[in-house]
Amino acid sequence: MPVPVTPLLTADIIIEVKQQQNTQIVLIERLNPPFGWAIPGGFVDCGETVEAAAIREAKEETGLEITLEVLLGCYSAPDRDPRFHTVSLVYIATAEGVPQAGDDAKTVRLVNINALDVELAFDHQRILMDYLEYKKTAKTKSLHQ
Repeated sequence: MPVPVTPLLTADIIIEVKQQQNTQIVLIERLNPPFGWAIPGGFVDCGETVEAAAIREAKEETGLEITLEVLLGCYSAPDRDPRFHTVSLVYIATAEGVPQAGDDAKTVRLVNINALDVELAFDHQRILMDYLEYKKTAKTKSLHQ
């Protein structure tokens, strides 16, 4: 049987970091094209679970040890990545500490989700809108598109 041609699988992570009384999220500035700011994430390796990939990518890009809390959703629009078709499982995770840029991250920063002042790569603006809705309602995104 021929090997099917399918989209590439990725894991993205919205990492919440408690700073005094506020919770902020981690954004990375991408080192490689497409350039811009993004939530941490990357490709799932063969033989690796998506959850393990999320934990690995978070560590590689931010230096943070994360705890996965919830699967926010699956994002599969064929044009979500300008390079090729990808499907991403997006997790919400928690971490403590100060993020440090590594691997594919040029820089890293903590941001207040309600005062986002950067343009985001890929479909990460939509993902963060779904995250804000989840924080208000405790409901993950609808499967009805």
